[in-house]
Amino acid sequence: MNYRHAFHAGNFADVVKHAALCLLVARLAEKPKPFFVLDTHAGLGEYDLLADPAMRTGEWTHGIARVFARSDAPAEMAPYLDAVRALNPDGTLRWYPGSPRLVRGLLRPGDRLLANELHEEDAQTLARTFAREPGIEIRAGDGYVAVKAALPPRERRGLVFIDPPFERKDEFAALARALRQGLRRFATGVFAAWYPVKDRPGPDAFLGEIADGRIARVSLAEFLMHPADDPRRLSGCGLVFVNAPFGFETALQAAWGWCAQTLGAAGGVRIETLVPEMPRPETKTARTGSPIRAVTDSGEA
Repeated sequence: MNYRHAFHAGNFADVVKHAALCLLVARLAEKPKPFFVLDTHAGLGEYDLLADPAMRTGEWTHGIARVFARSDAPAEMAPYLDAVRALNPDGTLRWYPGSPRLVRGLLRPGDRLLANELHEEDAQTLARTFAREPGIEIRAGDGYVAVKAALPPRERRGLVFIDPPFERKDEFAALARALRQGLRRFATGVFAAWYPVKDRPGPDAFLGEIADGRIARVSLAEFLMHPADDPRRLSGCGLVFVNAPFGFETALQAAWGWCAQTLGAAGGVRIETLVPEMPRPETKTARTGSPIRAVTDSGEA
């Protein structure tokens, strides 16, 4: 395992991915019932942007630094930007919050976060960062195993955030399997799965598999800094959402539209419904390859 996110923390992909994550958690917090968040590939709680890894690549200077410097962000960016500012209270950007810290800042008493991280050293750092914090559990292990082991949660409502490093050759296939496995265990859950965009074959094959009729209520968001025509560079990224709360796509369009203007995204933003709600009554077993019907917004999400 060679990937270390410290080299890439705060880049454009982090900005849009984490803005979406914070929007989802904030929507869950609008209802009084407690909720659960599973962060399958949690990384670290925070990253020093002035340390050697981040300074060596400088990716954050074209991402969070540009966003942080603006004062005209729309309200839809507030859950994310408030968390970044809270970690830099003197107004000087140095620290970037990882997904566990972003989620932690939006939890209420009674809500829970399970942050899972494969790298044992990073998991230990997370455990120290969140030591004695109520409602926070840190586990070391494979994120895809966590999808099977940690679901369903006792709250029966919540978010599963799957953000793999894409080191494996079969990562797209593993991500598709994880979504199906998670929905079998937690059909009322909101799911968000991140993927990189370099060129089109990998993402398009993945999206085709997700849209094969076995999962419903699927929406798609892609953010492209450059046209996706060079497999040697990260041109953009995408998120697949299942059971997104009502109105989420509209809010995300406002947030990402502003990010596209701020970051100079030449490839643009794409947000659309990939698979609509399936007609009732068929919730059938995955053993037969039949549809897994996702819950409507009138359900527990």
